[in-house]
Amino acid sequence: MNDANQAAYGQTDPGRRWVNLLLGSGLVASIATFLYPAIRYIIPTEVAESTSRSVVAAKVTELKLNTGKIFKFGSKPALLIHSVAGDWKAFSAVCTHLNCTVQYRADRHDIWCACHNGVYDLSGRNVSGPPPRPLEEFEAHVQGEDVVVTRNA
Repeated sequence: MNDANQAAYGQTDPGRRWVNLLLGSGLVASIATFLYPAIRYIIPTEVAESTSRSVVAAKVTELKLNTGKIFKFGSKPALLIHSVAGDWKAFSAVCTHLNCTVQYRADRHDIWCACHNGVYDLSGRNVSGPPPRPLEEFEAHVQGEDVVVTRNA
């Protein structure tokens, strides 16, 4: 039988069938590797937020006086400040204006949002700029060598 007759009767060379299978499965795998991340981006998996009301934010020796540190509290950032007076203060690090991340400015002793130049004092109150309300304040206290931050009830 020649090739035309084999094709007419649905018979193909086993080697050709193997190559078609490899090429077809490679094409399907390539499409899947492109689509999977796109789908995961559009429909992300749900991440359960921590139900813990407290977290170890830092070691006591980690922050010098007049410094701040951003740490993760549940699924959002929080800000721990070791003030000039030696007090520990903790706030949500999410600006109340447009949810940008705030930071501690040691030279000015304030909390600053770089997005729109919003400023908060060390009590979390909005002092200037566009933020409409104060930052959420957390309780910070030292337990042994750890600084523990607790969400208010």
